[in-house]
Amino acid sequence: MASNKMVMYRIFRTVLGPIYRFWYHPTVIGRENIPKDGSFLIVGNHVHIMDQCNIIGSTKRRIHYMAKKEYFDPKYKEGKFPWFFRSAGCIPVDREKKDHEAVDAALEVLREGHAIGLFPEGTRNGLKDKRAKEIFDEYKIEGDFEEFYKIVKKNKTSFVDYLEELYKKKKITKDEFLTNIGNCDRFLHELIDKKVIKEKDYFDHLFLDFKFGAVSMANKTDSYLVPYAIYGDYKFRSKNLVVRIGKPFKASDDLAKANEKLRKVITELYVESYKNSK
Repeated sequence: MASNKMVMYRIFRTVLGPIYRFWYHPTVIGRENIPKDGSFLIVGNHVHIMDQCNIIGSTKRRIHYMAKKEYFDPKYKEGKFPWFFRSAGCIPVDREKKDHEAVDAALEVLREGHAIGLFPEGTRNGLKDKRAKEIFDEYKIEGDFEEFYKIVKKNKTSFVDYLEELYKKKKITKDEFLTNIGNCDRFLHELIDKKVIKEKDYFDHLFLDFKFGAVSMANKTDSYLVPYAIYGDYKFRSKNLVVRIGKPFKASDDLAKANEKLRKVITELYVESYKNSK
């Protein structure tokens, strides 16, 4: 069964890879940093459903991605192609709980000398309807929630939370918070120009909090962590989609410091792409 899945994985990569590269036109930098043998976890920021395709197409190694369980169950709207995710070697994860079964499966893959792919943010950094509803209700925003959500959902959750933090710290007014919640990125750059915040503050809030799963599994199995950062837009023949892969490193026994280092390195990779695009 395992060999059949490997065959399917290679077929998918061979057939779908060129289509993906033609459509999104990603620039991948640092693919030589992906180990050619031995166990490793490749981890990066999560902005789009196609994020993992950038990595799968950058190495001949089979990457076992950890994916939410809904992709494997037809009763969910995301579960239309469960056979595809199983054939691709993905590991289902129940994000509503601490999924020990999924972690054990990933650890076994690493102990066998293979590769795991995951996103330490745990989910895509886009404003979910639940968080948007909390803001809508708390600030008694007039009008229809669906219309409000259409305006704000394109924002990073981390940026929305940071704007609210700035309001609660009285760095900006309530009106500034609510008026600019539809385009947090632009407003944060305005705040940098006005010296209300520093550019470093902006970069420190690029991502959601990193979960400890990646550094914990790397430490338990003595596997390398391979960081990467995705910058740019997923558009047809994109002009700015860049995937920058960093050098592998081992996680220390101090998981808090290891997680902090992982976030720092991924941020630095993102910032390098960001500044090179200007």
